[in-house]
Amino acid sequence: MGLINSTQLKIKEAQIIMLGLDSSGKSTLLYKLKCNEVFLTEPTVGFNVEMIKTSKDMTLTIWDVGGQQKMRTAWDNYLEDTDCLVYVVDSSDKRHLEESKKELELILRHDSIKNVPVVVLANKQDLPGALSAEEVTEKLNMKKQCQNQNCCLL
Repeated sequence: MGLINSTQLKIKEAQIIMLGLDSSGKSTLLYKLKCNEVFLTEPTVGFNVEMIKTSKDMTLTIWDVGGQQKMRTAWDNYLEDTDCLVYVVDSSDKRHLEESKKELELILRHDSIKNVPVVVLANKQDLPGALSAEEVTEKLNMKKQCQNQNCCLL
């Protein structure tokens, strides 16, 4: 008595992919989640991946994929078998908001993401001149983009 059969314990895992244009804050977010600290990060060439244990039976594997133009062509490869997509938008970078919108549209058209929850994160809200989450929602045309997708914007 008192012994637990290890096969009865179900460890839950989730694969999360973080995408967004370069310098949107994906790596900073990843390491804030992992270490609860803000680190000065370098632009990601390729990807960063971290496993984060959220509780005794849940582990998140978070993939932070570089957002430079040359990396975006590889984004499709990371969408397969993902459990959640976090798309990070730099709310203070109004010059690249249209580009970010187009990239998000391309991602949401991908078949492997159709039944996957999507979180759009309006990042860098603390910077002067940053758009509010509501303004980012409007600029990205989120109501239209999320008609056939489980989406939320934070």
